[in-house]
Amino acid sequence: MDAETHAVELNLPQAFLLLATNDKDGKPEVPMYALRTTLAGAILAELEQLGAIELRGKHVKAAGTAPKTGFQRELEFIRHKSRPHTPKRWVSNLESRAEVQRVYEGMASLGIVEHAGEKHLGLFRTVRYPEKDHGPEAAVLTKIEAAIRGSATGAPVPDAPATNGGASRAGAAAGATEAGTTDAEALDTGTPKPSKPAPEAPEDRTLALIALLQAAGLLTKLFPGVDRLWAYELAKDYWPARAVEDELRMIRLAEEEAPAL
Repeated sequence: MDAETHAVELNLPQAFLLLATNDKDGKPEVPMYALRTTLAGAILAELEQLGAIELRGKHVKAAGTAPKTGFQRELEFIRHKSRPHTPKRWVSNLESRAEVQRVYEGMASLGIVEHAGEKHLGLFRTVRYPEKDHGPEAAVLTKIEAAIRGSATGAPVPDAPATNGGASRAGAAAGATEAGTTDAEALDTGTPKPSKPAPEAPEDRTLALIALLQAAGLLTKLFPGVDRLWAYELAKDYWPARAVEDELRMIRLAEEEAPAL
């Protein structure tokens, strides 16, 4: 595998699609409507993380100048919209199958996934994107696992996009101290025990991704041991993830009511 591929810093839409796609067959792990909707939320989250947009009151607004992004078209769409929209409305406006394919194809050009077509009656009908290089996804998974461990041990969590750090759970038993010195020896000699470093706070982008995975219903599938209350609060308090949840709820309600019409 190309070492340069492992150094790729995935944006949030790319990271979400990788985690939402089966590595072997390239098929989405969630219904297509959930994939499209959550990807739209991930685009908003990416722009928010770049400082390009922000939530002002109930509406999403462009926030001055921002670095160039692969989602410049979406940013300009938000910037020049004549009327402000809520996050849920923007999720609805931005979600599309074409956007999903564009992000997949971008990763294919980087060698992370490969473009694979399925034939039906001799014609290509469906495109899948199985994983080609696991390095970038493995790096994302490592960051998420560290953040989840931090939530279980009371690690500090930044104000945005997270909540106040989530519910804490009992940590694992303490291991041996440095240089082979036991606790008893430290007490007998009066030597202070070496202090353990505080858990490192997860970065905002990782917390944003966790919130999006929770909104899509993927987090507990990928990480069964996650603190569900912590994940629920994270998604509820991060506005792009909350907008995804609201839009998915409306889609499901519409589907449930459709047969009765």
